[in-house]
Amino acid sequence: MPTRPTVLIAGAMAENPYGGHTWVLLQYMLGFRRLGFDVLFVDRGGKKADARLRTILKPFGFCDRFAVLNDETRPSLIEAARSSLVINVMGYLNDEQVLAAARKRLFLDIDPGFGQMWCALGQADILSGHDAYFTFGANIGQPDCAVPRCGYDWVATRPPVVLEQWPVSPGDGGFTTVGAWRGPFDPIEYKGTKYGLRVHEFRKFVTLPNVTGRRFEIALDIDPADAADRKLLEEGGWSLVEPTIVAGNASTYRSYIQGSTAEFGVAKNMYVQARTGWFSDRSACYLASGKPVVFEDTGIRSQYPTGEGLLIYSTLEDAAASVEEVFRDYGGHSHAARAIAEEYFDSDKVLSALVDRIGD
Repeated sequence: MPTRPTVLIAGAMAENPYGGHTWVLLQYMLGFRRLGFDVLFVDRGGKKADARLRTILKPFGFCDRFAVLNDETRPSLIEAARSSLVINVMGYLNDEQVLAAARKRLFLDIDPGFGQMWCALGQADILSGHDAYFTFGANIGQPDCAVPRCGYDWVATRPPVVLEQWPVSPGDGGFTTVGAWRGPFDPIEYKGTKYGLRVHEFRKFVTLPNVTGRRFEIALDIDPADAADRKLLEEGGWSLVEPTIVAGNASTYRSYIQGSTAEFGVAKNMYVQARTGWFSDRSACYLASGKPVVFEDTGIRSQYPTGEGLLIYSTLEDAAASVEEVFRDYGGHSHAARAIAEEYFDSDKVLSALVDRIGD
């Protein structure tokens, strides 16, 4: 029998404590397996990475399809890379020997704007050394997008969702979302403009629960130093829950989303201000689960059908109107949400298009 082609996916899974990031990587692993590829996941990790990865991946049938990169495993990974498409998520794999051996090297940009501006400013180069560049920033290269191309040909891709893992499900948890208040990156000043984080957008909408009288909850990773912002959220009517409890692994994260009524998604200021055209992998999971999504406009109005299932806002007034529209015809919006996921985020379609584009 012919050997199945191999996809080697490199990313940070072992050290990230949240189920949402796990699912970003799982969608690719499960999706490529559905398409008949042999999948190998590679993490740099630490001393406990092997045990943690085994716990995470065993329920999905990948308990023997991962490796932690170190001096001992490097030779076998170099050999595996020779016949593999390497998908390097945000340049996480920086081992020159493994990358040099790869048959093809694909840089996957899930945080558009940050890596490109770091590169353009000479702060860090996570981009070089790849054969193809795919991004969730659908507008990169367009006149109204502030993200520099850095000399690369960026190909727009969408966050894939393995639909069988995310069936339509009933929920009465109100509007929810999951995220980090600040996250791992700092704001960036580029060409005289400062591009910020989720906190810098979310503050504009903290009064939405009080304005609408609806129930809003967020599983929020927020530092104790941001106590003033926590108070601002709570006074605005938000219920804050501990993300490590309700979304700390792949199973609880999925259950939290599927128990929700809908999502209210706030993007990082970078994505909004730079007009990246970014869409959230988390929001795609809400849509697949039949949950309407009220999503902050990052320049995506031309990318997806909006108004049913996916509603776009830019101001507090827009957001409040969209929230009320969800409840005006919830059944219709729920049906439309799943239909959008099936048309635009189905992993079979997204990953087949990716493979076709790079000529695997």
